[in-house]
Amino acid sequence: MGAHADSIALVQTAALAASEKLAEDMVALDVGERLGITDAFLIVSGGSEPQVNAIVDEIQAKVIEKFDLRPVRREGFGLGRWVLLDYGDVVVHVQHQEDRVFYALERLWSDCPVIELPAETK
Repeated sequence: MGAHADSIALVQTAALAASEKLAEDMVALDVGERLGITDAFLIVSGGSEPQVNAIVDEIQAKVIEKFDLRPVRREGFGLGRWVLLDYGDVVVHVQHQEDRVFYALERLWSDCPVIELPAETK
């Protein structure tokens, strides 16, 4: 069973919000089959600590606006290196470009299907 339609909609909203703050290298993965506790990961990069924090702020604002949903857990905010927004069925990882290369999350989850993101995010 793949990611639910609601999870995909949340991923796409978060990706659009991230693109408004010029996030780079966005990838969304359907991890539901492998992980079981969440449907999808959205992984995005920012080039500086302030940009990472701005991306996170924009994602949170747009998800609240569209879904009236706040993260269950938010980790790493303020440091601007790797911020995790846990929405239950969707986990958003906003990473500084250097940390993105080092941790290579998409390589760890490379056998998971990719979720198509809106054209406006590319």
